[in-house]
Amino acid sequence: MPSAATLLSDVFGYDAFRPGQEEVVEAVAAGRNVLAIMPTGGGKSLCFQLPALMRDGVTVVISPLIALMRDQVRGLREAGVEAGALTSGNTQEETDAVWQALEEKRLKLLYIAPERLGAGSALNMLRRIGVSLIAVDEAHCVSQWGHDFRPDYLRIGELRQALDVPLAAFTATADAETQAEIVTRLFDGQQPDTFLRGFDRPNIHLAFAAKNNPRRQILSFASARKGQSGIVYCGTRAKTETLAKALRDEGHAACHYHGGMEAEDRRQTEQRFQQEDGLIVVATVAFGMGVDKPDIRWVAHADLPKSIEAYYQEIGRAGRDGAPAETLTLFGADDIRLRRAQIDEGLAPPERRMADHARLNALLGLAEALKCRRETLLGYFGETEVTCGKCDLCDSPPEVFDGTQPVRMALSAILRTGEWFGAGHLIEILLGNENDRIRAKGHNELPTFGVGKEYSRPQWQAIFRQMMGHDLIRPDPERHGALRMTDTALPILRGEDTIMLRKDTIVSAQRRPAVKALVSDEDAPLLSALKAKRRALAEAARVPAYVIFNDRTLIEMAETRPATLDDMARISGVGAKKLERYGADFLSVITGAAEEMHPTRRKLAGRDAGAVYDRLLEVQADLARGTDGSEKPLSCSASLLAKVAQLRPGDAGTMTRLLGEKRADRFATAFLDVLREAG
Repeated sequence: MPSAATLLSDVFGYDAFRPGQEEVVEAVAAGRNVLAIMPTGGGKSLCFQLPALMRDGVTVVISPLIALMRDQVRGLREAGVEAGALTSGNTQEETDAVWQALEEKRLKLLYIAPERLGAGSALNMLRRIGVSLIAVDEAHCVSQWGHDFRPDYLRIGELRQALDVPLAAFTATADAETQAEIVTRLFDGQQPDTFLRGFDRPNIHLAFAAKNNPRRQILSFASARKGQSGIVYCGTRAKTETLAKALRDEGHAACHYHGGMEAEDRRQTEQRFQQEDGLIVVATVAFGMGVDKPDIRWVAHADLPKSIEAYYQEIGRAGRDGAPAETLTLFGADDIRLRRAQIDEGLAPPERRMADHARLNALLGLAEALKCRRETLLGYFGETEVTCGKCDLCDSPPEVFDGTQPVRMALSAILRTGEWFGAGHLIEILLGNENDRIRAKGHNELPTFGVGKEYSRPQWQAIFRQMMGHDLIRPDPERHGALRMTDTALPILRGEDTIMLRKDTIVSAQRRPAVKALVSDEDAPLLSALKAKRRALAEAARVPAYVIFNDRTLIEMAETRPATLDDMARISGVGAKKLERYGADFLSVITGAAEEMHPTRRKLAGRDAGAVYDRLLEVQADLARGTDGSEKPLSCSASLLAKVAQLRPGDAGTMTRLLGEKRADRFATAFLDVLREAG
């Protein structure tokens, strides 16, 4: 069986592993139980697809969404790998084809949904087909308190024991608590080989902004990235529809997606997003797990996500191909109040609510950070050695000021009013603005009345928002959202601690910098032409465009401009099967003419054997009629020349056995000279 590196190159078209992949592949291929926590875009799927090709038998992949399974199966088949899925979305013909491939022992990867494990016949079927490995994608779905919990994932541990085969579990995000749950439920508490690969996605630019006409902020962000695929996440279903319409009104290709839509409408939106270049989907988090489109160039949050894990997972859907991607997250005081209320009013036990508040605090700390966001984000996941240069705070360090005095003023106003009022009323007290309500409550007689006149109303709003972000104050659900002080604020109130705040982060949306181009101006027209060719081929084959080639591969083509199929074979992402199917089409776009190449020679494209083959062909042409040009024509077949180029016999005897005596008499000496020259 070829090595992992050989399969990586020949089947998938990649010259090298991404960081952390090779060790995981080796452990899975060796049959060890594995838990791998790798960032989205870090190449998790290859970590079970390659071992599946290296091992005997069938690898069963348990994956949570039909769309995700179908995309991976399509991609594998395009690369020449026998793979199939048994899902409720199959046609009868598709299901029959999968069973036939299983019966003929051709199928290497079988994708199934976790729900299928509930059927009594599933175990017998899996025993019969010769399963040698179980791979679990999105393993965090086993966590009962996670936002992606899938009850059927709890059956996977029993399946592992029943089949007595190794299990490899993969996820992009899992804190220590979730990791422990995965080990308990999937591995029966026996610690697997665990690989925790860096959470950094260096190609993704991170940015947050306080809300200031959020619709216009999102529209401006999208306009600077017109023609690029993106996702906008919203907190409500209604907002997805109105914002998608606003984007369409400004000339964008945009559609909405939420859990209240009919199943067929959701399916059509998913299909459009997979197949169309430049489509924007405005969605609730219902549009999430299973988005396997590698060329999403940006993700925006119109509302604050639920937690830092949710934020990391959602922005991770951008730039999975490794090319530059951007994010923008908008947040405001109303977001913080809503997220606190959702936690406090939920059905979880008290210790779970405390943990959820802590997760929200981590996200708010990221939103209100005073220094590098990447450092703050990765620090939450335990990474301390961070290099950034790709976040808004590194681009433009924020202006900060000592906020201790105004924070103490605000805390005093909260306490003197009995923790019964919201920010609006408290700001009126601090500004010294009398109104009927303030007079009726006697709050115009408080010592804090009018003490904050040096700050404007927008500045006080920013101060209160940052106080909520630093968890100094929280809305109390039992007091209709009135603000109450937390224990974290006590040292500041007593004068034992200080706090630095940012001058408000509200920035006019129109002043946001324009997006950086994916390629130089010189290469942009060629990249557009390559994308047009990809789109035409994808539409003809009825597959998503990235299944043909992803953006990163097209960018490399546009920048390096391969002139021959040999050059094309060296482009990252161009494996042998894709070179055979599409190489000439894309080469013709680059050079203006397709290169004619014998199919046998095409299989050697990009390898040393290809150059040797070409030299053997030249020598053969010179000797076709013998050394004096008068003998009967004689030649070797293309497949025989390919054998010589690949096997490289080192002596006359071996060469004769390969060529046969007649051809060896004419070509052996010259062919051996060619092989010696090639080293």
